[in-house]
Amino acid sequence: MIVLMARYYGKPGQGDAIEAALQQMAPRVAASEPGCLLYHACRSQEHPDQFLLYEQYVDEAALQQHRETPHYRQFVEGTILPLLEKRERNLYTLVAAQPPARPDQRAGE
Repeated sequence: MIVLMARYYGKPGQGDAIEAALQQMAPRVAASEPGCLLYHACRSQEHPDQFLLYEQYVDEAALQQHRETPHYRQFVEGTILPLLEKRERNLYTLVAAQPPARPDQRAGE
């Protein structure tokens, strides 16, 4: 399992446009990429032009396929990258995980 963590540092005032592109990207990933197990995009509460992406892929081939999709080219390369001051990406190998809690198992419920 391959984990990609990316940090997007948007140019000042570009957070809303970046968020809109990510919101369009996520359902396309879910609908057309069986090798992508998880695609989460998070916006910083303290710095609204910064984003953290957490993605899980079954293998490196699935990650490469993700980078070759029309939606990646449209939303990441075409829309998001021009709005960034900087982008950082790191690849990890998943070594341990806890399954997500069901809603009825969450604390306080």
